[in-house]
Amino acid sequence: MPVSITRHTLFLFTILVATFVHIPIVIAEPYYQGPESCEECHEDIYKSWEKTKHFTSYRTAHKEKNAKKIAEAVGTKKGMKRNKDCIICHYSTKQKKADDKPKVKNGPSCENCHGASSDWESVHSDYGGKKVKKEQEAQDHKVKRINDSTAGGLIWASMHYDLAVNCAKCHGLARQEINEEAFGKMLEAEHPINHSFEIVMFSQGKMSHWEDKRSKAQLANLFIAGQAAKLVSASRAASEAKNEKYKEEQLKRVSDAAAILKVIPEAAALIKSPSDTNAREMMKAIKEKDLSGLVGKLIPCAGPDEENLKQC
Repeated sequence: MPVSITRHTLFLFTILVATFVHIPIVIAEPYYQGPESCEECHEDIYKSWEKTKHFTSYRTAHKEKNAKKIAEAVGTKKGMKRNKDCIICHYSTKQKKADDKPKVKNGPSCENCHGASSDWESVHSDYGGKKVKKEQEAQDHKVKRINDSTAGGLIWASMHYDLAVNCAKCHGLARQEINEEAFGKMLEAEHPINHSFEIVMFSQGKMSHWEDKRSKAQLANLFIAGQAAKLVSASRAASEAKNEKYKEEQLKRVSDAAAILKVIPEAAALIKSPSDTNAREMMKAIKEKDLSGLVGKLIPCAGPDEENLKQC
């Protein structure tokens, strides 16, 4: 009788064997496969992305004012595309398999926001077999596909806080993969930091590519998620900062986000103690609430006037 072995069982068996025979275990980190892996199913979104600054920046970022000076400040004379600190935010890489060397191929693309796809792309695009189309997918298969894709690291468009975290890391100069000393050098070399960055106006304007229009309530929820991510990332960066200029900039981000979030009663614990845990608890508490009226005056995109959407 054939025995069915799940991936989880196989993983545990591998751990057990390796423990007894002293084999070192190397678990490959998820990696970017490139935006082309998304294009087949999301062609319209891919074409929209090609019109954004994220796409065009691949050919323009290194030509921006002070780009060369900033790259040299953090240790390279070979340009941004060869500097690990610059690559993290300004570009996306591509690999065919885990042990390939990542190659810089694009500006920020799908996986920068939605997560490295190596562990979830094949699951996400399988609707129940090679010949089964999305509209033919069985409901139980859909539920499993969504859960498995999420477990593999896919950040869905509905996961507002997780999306906002990825935006806040780069747009707020708060990537943990880059040490604060490097960020200090960037600022001293006149790297800009955009305090006015706001995820709703950005995602609905310059980077708009959602397939369906978001309601005012959803936009308000996304706005709050963006401020929460800003507060958490800035608080963490400020607490670790030794460079005074960098610390000052991050404390300004903390102050700005806290001032906005204070109008949300559920944000009290987060403001008092900024952390991912408290941010997620706040997002859970407001999940079913329509807060567009409360935050509408703060951002055009979540406000009552449809004409204001043009400003986004």
